[in-house]
Amino acid sequence: MKLSRRQALKGTAASAATLATGVFRPAIAQSEPIRIGYLPALTGPSSSTGIGINRGTELAVKEINAAGGIKGRQIELIVRDTQSDPTKAVNGATELTRRHKVQVMWGPLNSGEALAATPLIARDGVPQVHPCWVDALTDPKKYPLAFRNAPTNQQIGGAANHYVVHILKANKVAVVSDTTGYGTASLDAYVPMLKSMGATVVYQSSVEANNPDVKPELLRMQAAGAEAIMPWSVNAGFLSRLINTRAEMEWDVPIVGQTTLGSGQTKALLKKPEYWEKVYPNNFRNCSYDASGQLPPRTAEFVERIRKAGIEMSDTLLWWIALGYDGPRLIADAIREAGSTPEEIAGYWNKVKGWPGVYGTITWTPELHDGFQGSEVVMVQANSLKEGAFVLAPGYSG
Repeated sequence: MKLSRRQALKGTAASAATLATGVFRPAIAQSEPIRIGYLPALTGPSSSTGIGINRGTELAVKEINAAGGIKGRQIELIVRDTQSDPTKAVNGATELTRRHKVQVMWGPLNSGEALAATPLIARDGVPQVHPCWVDALTDPKKYPLAFRNAPTNQQIGGAANHYVVHILKANKVAVVSDTTGYGTASLDAYVPMLKSMGATVVYQSSVEANNPDVKPELLRMQAAGAEAIMPWSVNAGFLSRLINTRAEMEWDVPIVGQTTLGSGQTKALLKKPEYWEKVYPNNFRNCSYDASGQLPPRTAEFVERIRKAGIEMSDTLLWWIALGYDGPRLIADAIREAGSTPEEIAGYWNKVKGWPGVYGTITWTPELHDGFQGSEVVMVQANSLKEGAFVLAPGYSG
């Protein structure tokens, strides 16, 4: 059969596409939206993180699309609320990878959900970037397409434990978590770290986050002689009950640990504002005020854009918004510079060095998919919260 010139040219283009990608992709695909799967917890007991991160994520996608997208292609953010439930995260991930055939996954945003969903995302061959701290969530051999743009538990725990043991000089420590995957993994990681630093862990336990009465737990800590309490949970209700109960017991012991200790949601649940005294959460250098009360220039410029966009900051944390903003930009840069196949996206991320995020600087290699710099993890004063950022904790020098 004789081919027309148009048919021959069409066949040549198709052959070239097949050789380049291994899969035939019609030319129209180059103008189709880039589908990003997104798994935040927007509801449920661990939603404070997801709500804050979502504000930055939506801003980044809006800005990228308004600027013409990625080489003319708009980003389509396909969202499934995990509702703080690992089972729903698994269901959402499967729907996004298999039904919607997303090209890349942003999230889950909480470690408990990510522990359940990451193996399935990896199984379906979808590149993933997530901000979850549990150490096991990145492994270049086990999950070659999964990358972390936030600190690990070891980095977070290292900063908090250093503050308790070496700055507060607390040798007897109580460590408590909720019963989520994140909470129990943190407890398991941080207790041995404290012991290796010479501290005595006088109390350790995982408690149901919806437990309305935590006084029995605090009485046990007090009776054991705890000189500091270290809670690990993203549940603002659970953390506020610990803070409220400590104050009502008139127990002047510092509380040091998870960033949600300083969130607007936790503040709103305190019975008195002064109960926030001597509460020291983890935070990050780019989202903390210096001695003169100033944010780093890149962060200050970002805050101005947040204000202009009308994004609420008083009830959340600046680092959550900044982290949410950085996620889609890391994805967009990979697709813009390398392409949209899994191999192209992961290949680009494997070579990222000193990527200047608002939240933090990211460096990945083929052997290390934990990109956040440990030197950027700091401790802050919860009661210094202003527009989502904090002043460094007393005595903290880095």
